[in-house]
Amino acid sequence: MKKGILLVNLGTPKSANPKDVREFLKRFLGDERVIKMPRLLWKAILHGIILNTRPKKSAAMYEKIQTEAGFPLLRYTEMQRDNVAKLFPDYLVEYGMSYSAPSIETSLDKLLDQGVDDLTIVPMYPQYSGTTVGSVFDSVMNYFLKTDKVVNLHFIRSYYDNEIYANYFAQKIKQALAKNAIDAIVISYHGIPLSYKQQGDNYDEECTKTTEAIMAKVDTNIPVYQTYQSKFEPGEWLTPATSDTLKKLPSEGYKKVLILAPGFVVDCLETIEELESENKGYFLNAGGEEFHYLAPFNGDEDFAKLVKSLIV
Repeated sequence: MKKGILLVNLGTPKSANPKDVREFLKRFLGDERVIKMPRLLWKAILHGIILNTRPKKSAAMYEKIQTEAGFPLLRYTEMQRDNVAKLFPDYLVEYGMSYSAPSIETSLDKLLDQGVDDLTIVPMYPQYSGTTVGSVFDSVMNYFLKTDKVVNLHFIRSYYDNEIYANYFAQKIKQALAKNAIDAIVISYHGIPLSYKQQGDNYDEECTKTTEAIMAKVDTNIPVYQTYQSKFEPGEWLTPATSDTLKKLPSEGYKKVLILAPGFVVDCLETIEELESENKGYFLNAGGEEFHYLAPFNGDEDFAKLVKSLIV
C-alpha cells in the first residue's frame, strides 16, 4: 500500500495583474459554499458589478504583498509541503489549491498516477467552516465521483484542539509579552455571514474554543478580545469586527496591543495587508501607540509536526 498526503490551501492569483486577480476572484466567489445566494442573482452581481470593479483594487493590494519569491501564501504552502515530506519519507506529499494552480484535481491526479491508494487530505484551516473545509471536501468527493480510482481516504476536518497547535500560539504570545508592555490581546479570525451560523456552520464555536485553548496556556490577566475580520458581502456577519475593536480600544485605555490570527496557517493578503497594514492604521489613527502582530506558522516545521500528530 502506497500512502500519500495532500495539503490544501485557498489559492492565490497567478500574478498581481488585474486580469489574473479577476480570474482568481471569479473562481473563489463563484463557489456556492463561499457565497450562499440564489445563483442567478449572485451571478448577476458577480459578473455585472464585482468582477468589473474589485479586481483592480485587489490587484493593488496583492502587488503590495508580492515578493521576489512570489505571494506568501503560495511560498509558505510549498515550504510546508516540503516540511511534511521530510517527516513522512515513505509517503508521497503534494499540495493543492481550491481556486488556483496547482488545483486539487491536478494534485490528486499526480498522487494517484504514482500509485497512492491510501490518502490523507489535510485542509490548511484549523477550524471547520463550510466555506473552507466544506469546499475542500466537495472538491475531493467530486473528483472521486468521476473516477474508478477509489482509494482509502482520510479527511482531516479540523485541528483547533490539537496540543501542538495551541502550544505554538501560546508560546509566541508568551515571548511577545516578555518583550513588550502589552495591555490588550486581540485574536482575530476570518468572519462568515451570521446566516451561515444559523444554518448550522459551527465555525464560531471552534474559534472560541481555539481562543480558550491558547489562552489557557498563557498566564496573564491582560484582557483578550476575540474578533472577526474580512467581511465581504452585505448583511450581518460574526461580530465583533476586528476593525471596530481596534478603533475603540485606544479610547478605552488600551494603547499597546498584541494581535494574532490563529485561523490562518500561513500569512496571506488577509493578514499582511488587512491586519498588519489596514487595521494597524485604524488602531494608530485612533490613538494607539504600539501594534504587535504575531505571524502564524508560515514556514515553521511545527506545522509539519502537527500534521504528523494528526496522521500517525
